[in-house]
This record gives sequence, C-alpha cells and structure tokens, in this order.
Amino acid sequence: MLKQYEKINILGIQFSKLTNQQLLQQLTLDLQQKQRRFIVTANPEIVLYARKHPEYASVLRKADLITADGIGIVIGSNLLKNPLPERVTGFDTLKKLLKIAENQQKSVYFLGAKTDVLKAALKNIQQEYPNLPIAGYHDGYFKSAASIAQTIQQQKPDIVLVALGFPKQENFIDQYSIGSHGIWMGVGGSFDVIAGKVKRAPVFWQQHHLEWCYRLIQEPSRLPRMLALPKYLLLILGQKFKLLK
Repeated sequence: MLKQYEKINILGIQFSKLTNQQLLQQLTLDLQQKQRRFIVTANPEIVLYARKHPEYASVLRKADLITADGIGIVIGSNLLKNPLPERVTGFDTLKKLLKIAENQQKSVYFLGAKTDVLKAALKNIQQEYPNLPIAGYHDGYFKSAASIAQTIQQQKPDIVLVALGFPKQENFIDQYSIGSHGIWMGVGGSFDVIAGKVKRAPVFWQQHHLEWCYRLIQEPSRLPRMLALPKYLLLILGQKFKLLK
C-alpha cells in the first residue's frame, strides 16, 4: 500500500515530501507485495518542460511518487517555505534498487541508451551485483515501442528501468506499464554513468550541491540546458509572491 506522503506544489508539479530512506522502504514493500509503481525523479528542466507541455504535465500527474532529483527543486521548496527534506536522485535510487533486487532476487529489465553504452553498463552491473536476476534489456533505439513493451510484459520483471530521457521515458511508462506489476522508473542518463561514459561528480561536489557545475565543466555543451535554472528560480519567486498576497 502506498503511504500518503505530503505533496509540495512546485510550479504545478506535486513533489512527494519524503527522504531517500522513506522511498527505499516504500519500494521494498512494493516489491514484496508486487505492486505497480510509476516513479518520476524530476529536476528543474522537467518542471519547466511540463509547464510548456500540458500533455506531459498530465502524464506526471499519474505518477505515484515524484522526487526531487536536483538541488534546484529543494531550493525552490525552501523559498516557498515548505521544504523538501533532501534530494532523492534517480541515480542513487537506481543503485540502491539494484542492491535490494539482488538481495530479494527480484528481476530487472533495462531499457535505453546506445547499444555499446547499455552493454558496458550491464557488464559493470553484473560485476557489482553478480546475483542480480536480469529479466532482459534493449537499447533506446527501436522502431516499435509497443513491441518492446510486449517483450517486457512477457518477461514480467519486478523492476523496469527506462533510460530514454524525458519526456520519452515517462510517456513510455505511462502508456505501457498499465496492467503490469513492478516498479517502473525513468532514469535518464544513468546507464551512461554506470558504463563509465560519463563521470559522476566526486562526493565533495555532491555534498556541496555542485554536481551541476562539475557536469558543466565536463560537458560545456550543456550550458544552454543549465540556463534553465535561473529561469526556474525566477518562476519560483513569482509563485512565492503570489502566495504572499
């Protein structure tokens, strides 16, 4: 059963007020009870995209839990005087889910990324979690989403990790997870990190909420995407002033 976590409205997106530990406890229970869950880990980019695309916002409203994947979301909740307890990132949740799945012998299906990236990621996953049951996998380049979804449904995995990037991954989950059991979660570029193609920020940068800066140094081409953050913060301030009236 899904607990009734408090919701924090950030620019129209309802974030679940919960910690990393609470999320893992919830997902562990869901795995044991074979519950279907649609998990979204959202950052400011996703929030802004949803504001411009009502159909995507509608998909997000169907998610069971939306977590703060990005310090900008936590900062926004603080500015709105209704703080989220901490970041709950897709990557960290993914890694912990894999450990839980290995311990409980729950199967995982991996969908997304380029073929070479996916293969490298799976190789590293098998080394780190040698007893993890892998239900199947497919790269993110396919002609028929329905055919891929049918294959996933036939395998009946307990966890489905979808690394197609937003909004594609959430749209896929919304359309094809219905009628199944298991935890379905969009994980963006996490397979690239696991494969070693993209380096995650060292712990110091993570602890000081500077992952975005580290990523920008690594990939200067991300600058246009980073410019979404000041726009997002201006909108947060606008929402704050409306609440004060």
